[in-house]
Amino acid sequence: MKVLVVGGGGREHALVWKIARSPLVERVWAAPGNPGMARDATCLEIAVDDDERLAGFAAGHGIDLVVVGPEQPLVAGLADRLRARGLAVFGPGARAAAIEGSKAYAKRLMATQGVPTARFGTFSDPAAARRYCREIGAPCVVKTDGLAAGKGAIVCPTLAEADAAIARCLERGEFGGAGATVVVEEFMRGEEVSFFALAGAGGVLALAAAQDHKTVFDGDQGPNTGGMGAFSPVPAVDDALRARIIREIVEPTLAGLAADGAAYHGVLYVGLMLTADGPRVVEFNCRFGDPECQPIVMRMGHDIVPLLTAVARGDRLPSLPWTTEGPAAVCVTLASGGYPGHYATGREITGIEAAEARGDVRVFHAGTARRDGRLVTVGGRVLGVTAVAADVGSAIAAAYEGVRCIHFEGMHYRTDIGRRALEVRAT
Repeated sequence: MKVLVVGGGGREHALVWKIARSPLVERVWAAPGNPGMARDATCLEIAVDDDERLAGFAAGHGIDLVVVGPEQPLVAGLADRLRARGLAVFGPGARAAAIEGSKAYAKRLMATQGVPTARFGTFSDPAAARRYCREIGAPCVVKTDGLAAGKGAIVCPTLAEADAAIARCLERGEFGGAGATVVVEEFMRGEEVSFFALAGAGGVLALAAAQDHKTVFDGDQGPNTGGMGAFSPVPAVDDALRARIIREIVEPTLAGLAADGAAYHGVLYVGLMLTADGPRVVEFNCRFGDPECQPIVMRMGHDIVPLLTAVARGDRLPSLPWTTEGPAAVCVTLASGGYPGHYATGREITGIEAAEARGDVRVFHAGTARRDGRLVTVGGRVLGVTAVAADVGSAIAAAYEGVRCIHFEGMHYRTDIGRRALEVRAT
């Protein structure tokens, strides 16, 4: 098989790494890819939003499977346009991807389908939004309706902070068109979990659960980021809970999309809060999480390509049980100093080879480039140091040993990735 992966971040690097190891795969291309992906794929100078060049390349090179990684091209309809050219594509069309592209749409769908989620209201008028905040009380959450690179959900401990978040979105326009409408919802308490399920005409298959660390500093402090690290498995998600999530959340959601004429072909990422009353949806995403994808593929003992292909072609999905037992995997994000705010780029990166020499560590590239023969930083999230081991404690230790091998000026990372899993196991 010939496979094209669309994207250039850590999630796509992890997918390329796993796909390239399939005995079914003859060659992998990545568009645009990154220096890490170049070890396993041929990188193309084609942007993720250049539909015509992507479709032309895939058709001209006999690509058997296209895997679209990021949310932006999915929401913009890339999968639809590729399928119209007769290509097998892993990734939902624009109508189904609206479940991530519009939080207001996702909330309305959940309300219609009886999917458990937080009480909410949708607003474009700042005064009405502020009145609703006072109706539900603080703490509350203000979310941009559209895509905001993982930074559009603002947790507001006080009404004054909610007023400020509404001003940022609806009055000052800090999020552009993505924040022209906001969803205001009640604050949910519990353990947050990322749950992934493959969905296509051939059925639904639950994958492993993971837990992301969104805030930039240890102890869940500071502003939200695209993700500072993740671990899998999640001790709280056992087989019974997995079945409940599929039955009460995933299947009704997919049925609602189908009723709207939006059949799903890809991975459905369900951001969950495990509350005292059961699992409730925080948000939906139409793609693999980043950094959750990295530990999930590192844990995956079977070939991923038949699963992606079955979804893309509408074939029956096999039954592949996941367990909460080992192996475990942990990903630690290495970020540029100042991220998620202003940060410098062009800092030389060293030590990746030493980190990977351990054998149980893979370093997935997210924001890197080659300049004048040097590997340098070009993004806020730069690398994802990911380790797999028999248990989560050993995976944490291995990941941080890998981290200590790597250096670039201003490098920042959290030191507590995965610790919550250890605390849960200790209780």
